[in-house]
Amino acid sequence: MNKIDIRSYSYGELQEWCEQIGEKKFRATQIYDWLHVKLAESFAEMSNLPKSLRQKLNDKCECTTLKIVDVQISKIDGTRKYLFELPDSNIIESVWMEYKHGNSVCTSSQVGCRMGCSFCASTIDGLVRGLMPSEMLEQIYQIQKHTGKRVSNVVVMGSGEPFDNYDNLIAFIKILTDEHGLHISQRNITVSTCGIVPNIKKFADEQLAVTLALSLHASNNDKRKKLMPVANKYSLDEVIEACDYFYNKTGRRVTFEYSLVGGINDTDRDASELVSMLKGKNCHINLIPVNPIKERKFVQSDRKVIENFKNKLEKSGINVTIRREMGRDIDGACGQLRKRYMQSKKVKEE
Repeated sequence: MNKIDIRSYSYGELQEWCEQIGEKKFRATQIYDWLHVKLAESFAEMSNLPKSLRQKLNDKCECTTLKIVDVQISKIDGTRKYLFELPDSNIIESVWMEYKHGNSVCTSSQVGCRMGCSFCASTIDGLVRGLMPSEMLEQIYQIQKHTGKRVSNVVVMGSGEPFDNYDNLIAFIKILTDEHGLHISQRNITVSTCGIVPNIKKFADEQLAVTLALSLHASNNDKRKKLMPVANKYSLDEVIEACDYFYNKTGRRVTFEYSLVGGINDTDRDASELVSMLKGKNCHINLIPVNPIKERKFVQSDRKVIENFKNKLEKSGINVTIRREMGRDIDGACGQLRKRYMQSKKVKEE
């Protein structure tokens, strides 16, 4: 008999399941508290439950947990890069960042990625599978236990394309923000996408108070196609229209992520095209100095070029910031640590 992944159950689903197995609804509150507040790693820990219920849980359910394989800690800013092993032995990574306004975790949504963005290490070996809600939650839970500090902000911007794992993403957000669990504010959650148009609109219709971040990275469609294969399916006009739809539906300002690659998308013309595309929209552009990876020849734009690019956008009335570089001394970019670990493991096995 296949066991159920109980950490992926919403509070309502857990109530229904308890009734189905002949238990009172209040038991769901206790179980949910153990799973999502006390962050239990086994049913044996659930000491206020009757032994008979703990046995039922053990027989019928999996208590999904992740194992910390490696932790890199930046000597520059204290950022931590975590490598986790999933129950099926697949490997994913997450990042913990400490800010004055609170502690933030950048989570992965898939093992690998199939989007093929040319400057990203996550996609080099393709997609293995999507993560279950429990596996997305556990990244946050394990980091919170390891650091001993509460996580207040979550960015679904690690390995994988969240909207390519849509249903599990939505379940993850609803559990994470449920008042019976960690109860992280929806406003403190950001979901990043490379631009899967139908799911951007579907996400807007969910009416969540979550921030949408679009990985833009190019100022015109031809250039975007060279950097991001998804642009061959969804044009830049379609993507921007979908972002407008999201804003009109939710009132939430969209963030446009723009990785600056030296000599590729950091010219004055690129800046002018971005202004033409986004001027007058209630949005924010986050300029990201690209994090070089050895498998690609891309280089980071010169600092003066980055500042000049930012100034051109600001003078045109566009809200823009340069992302603070975190963890540059510890395989900071998406997929780097996992890639290095998998290569090392392969060499050992050979």
